[in-house]
Amino acid sequence: MHGEATTEIPVHLLFRDGPDPVSLPLRPAVVGRRQGSGEIPRVPRRVQPQADTRPVPVVDPELVERAGRILPGAVGVLGGLAGAAGTAASLWWAGLLPQITALPVATGHPGPLQWASVAGSGTLALFGFGGLARGRAGRAWVLTLFGRYRGTVRRTGLMWVNPLFLRRRVDVRLRHWRSEPMPAVDANGVALRVVVLVVWSVKDAARAALAVEDYQEYLRESVEAAMARVLSRLPADAFHQDAPTLRDTEAVGYALTRRLAADVAPVGIEVFSAQPTRIEYAPEVAAAMQRRRIAALDAQHRDSVLTTVVDSVEDTVARLTTRGLVDLDDYERKALVKDLTVAFYTGRGGDGS
Repeated sequence: MHGEATTEIPVHLLFRDGPDPVSLPLRPAVVGRRQGSGEIPRVPRRVQPQADTRPVPVVDPELVERAGRILPGAVGVLGGLAGAAGTAASLWWAGLLPQITALPVATGHPGPLQWASVAGSGTLALFGFGGLARGRAGRAWVLTLFGRYRGTVRRTGLMWVNPLFLRRRVDVRLRHWRSEPMPAVDANGVALRVVVLVVWSVKDAARAALAVEDYQEYLRESVEAAMARVLSRLPADAFHQDAPTLRDTEAVGYALTRRLAADVAPVGIEVFSAQPTRIEYAPEVAAAMQRRRIAALDAQHRDSVLTTVVDSVEDTVARLTTRGLVDLDDYERKALVKDLTVAFYTGRGGDGS
């Protein structure tokens, strides 16, 4: 490198013994795309559990259950009877019915006034009898008119509802659903088969009937999704450590109930309990996992027996030497420990017999 001036740097400046350097706060660096290379540098990061930030399903805020307008059934019966009587009288007045009395009636073709009387009376009869409905306990009617929600009827007995309203029956009783064995995986990726019992009911009939196409199918799909999220957080069995597993059905059921209730609440369904009644390995891995579980239990049993034997041997040797019953050198102590260990281990069934 010609034409450049160089200077010597004293060696003592490279290794200074002064005070520690003061740390300066730096803003977090933002790693962006490399210009001209088309690559994004990979920066290792630590994976940390994060809170659930999934978007909550949004339903029309105006779609909230409210009482529909109805009348007592007696009003519909009286209206229908009055319309039927008026229709018969109008037809007789128009001369369309055979004469059964000596009263004079119109002859010839009926006039406009007579036809209007017949139409009005017939419409009253149709509205009176056509609006009659019977409400049952545990059932609700969701009323709509030309696609617009007009209210919900939960009353029982005979009632009159506007016959122009479209009625959708919704079951609002407390119900339970037992699933078929559904596939899932645990935290280790082992295939499982899970059966879930869900206790639920329809809390908002308007949202259940109008917010989704089929609220029962929506519940089934939500159960499967919630089960996959909850069961994948824990292993099915902890073979070599004392850790929480899916065998704690109470904790698993509580987490599953909370998750499922939050998922189906926007569509008017209330979940009281979602409890896994059976969690077992899938058939393709059941045999291998069963052998592993038996081996782990056997190893745990042997470890427990060995720990007890070692504690017994230690206590026995300590008592003998402390009370001065024996005076042992290192070789004799090792031989005594060996003999006592074999004797205690055999006596406790540690030989597997």
